[in-house]
Amino acid sequence: MKILKFISYDGGYPNLCRGTLIVELDGNNIEFPDHCLCSGGNVSFDEDWMEHVTSGPWTISEFPKDFPKELESEAEDLVNSNVPYGCCGGCI
Repeated sequence: MKILKFISYDGGYPNLCRGTLIVELDGNNIEFPDHCLCSGGNVSFDEDWMEHVTSGPWTISEFPKDFPKELESEAEDLVNSNVPYGCCGGCI
């Protein structure tokens, strides 16, 4: 059985999704591709053009080439357990 652990994520305001994700798999650190997280949140504007930002769970848009397919869901669960939900609106 493979053991997956969260190590770090350094994304922050104003682009929460633009960080480096590192997990440990069986004792080896694995760095994910840059900007691999996608926020489940969104940004909208009201009739007065006031910005409204909501947050939601993260998905991983790109995995390292040699990352086991069967652990992708577990990796997303780890991210969502360790990285605060966010959508900063930095991409609009």
